[in-house]
Amino acid sequence: MLLGVFVFFLPDYNNFVPLYDKFIYYPVQSFRNIVFGALPFSLGDLLYVLGGLGLLLVLLRWIYFIRKFGAYKERLAASFLRTVNAALLIYLLFFLGWGANYNKPPLHEIWGLHGDATHNMAPAERKAKDLASITAFNKFLVDKLNSTAPQYRAAPFGNINDRARAYYRVYTNSKVKENGLGIKPALFGFFLERMAVEGYYNPFTGEGQINSNLPAFIMPFLVCHEMAHQAGIAAEGDANLLAYALGTTVNDPTFNYSSYLNIWLYANTRLYHRDSITALQLESQLNPLTKAHIDTLEQINRKYHNDMARYSTDIYDSYLKMQQQKDGIRSYGSVTSAAWQLELKRKNARIAVIKIP
Repeated sequence: MLLGVFVFFLPDYNNFVPLYDKFIYYPVQSFRNIVFGALPFSLGDLLYVLGGLGLLLVLLRWIYFIRKFGAYKERLAASFLRTVNAALLIYLLFFLGWGANYNKPPLHEIWGLHGDATHNMAPAERKAKDLASITAFNKFLVDKLNSTAPQYRAAPFGNINDRARAYYRVYTNSKVKENGLGIKPALFGFFLERMAVEGYYNPFTGEGQINSNLPAFIMPFLVCHEMAHQAGIAAEGDANLLAYALGTTVNDPTFNYSSYLNIWLYANTRLYHRDSITALQLESQLNPLTKAHIDTLEQINRKYHNDMARYSTDIYDSYLKMQQQKDGIRSYGSVTSAAWQLELKRKNARIAVIKIP
């Protein structure tokens, strides 16, 4: 009953999310990070392992009960009901701990990044306009990568984490920027690599984890992305947009370069699907350092392109769609249009403080 009220009825109330953030999420996230952030390891990783072991034991018990159904049918029914109740409780804790943030309006709407209306255009005209836009953004990103690459300097994870936390304090109005931010290396980076997972946010402990085995040039953007989740941004495309906005605002070539590179990967893929010749021509104009970084990423992708990675991607795609992210895993790449609109808006007005709903 309580779960139904929170999940199906309250989100339709206009003031639900602001009240939820102010009185539940922001204080809880800050408290969790103060308590769990002091731990040198990820408590959330351990909880997931214990939860997985507990689920395995339950499944083994069910198999035993089913094999001896006549003698254990009542215990099987009782165990099934307890498991369902536990699952509902876990989902309620997920919703209260962070999941309600999925009900926020898209970040590009809050920032007024609407672009030019194309819904009244003919399909061919709309397609041409979209191609021109993504091509212009690719050219912009290539220029930015070429200009920032000479100043890029790799830094250790701890230093990147500290700098990102400081940038959130200075350049955003995040309500958790004093106590609620901080990323940890995942305990099981070996397995994350094989599942093609770069990082994730734990909605139960408020911890952000990343695979610390990733190349250094990915880290600044990825840390800012996971901190966006801690700041109350749930949608993956929005977390990418916030990470890009912050990473390209700060006076730090390492963060600038990482942000431009990560978004270029999405933008170049979208352009390649529409105009492969132009995409390859623009890629050929990149500086030697960026080309070497792209080669590194391609080697990693080839190494860990396996069934486990595909299965984990499919599972996460289904999870995102359950959380009202209709594009699923493709929502990560939806950042490109909004990021280009952000750059066009920056030409006309300086954005002093990045607003986080």
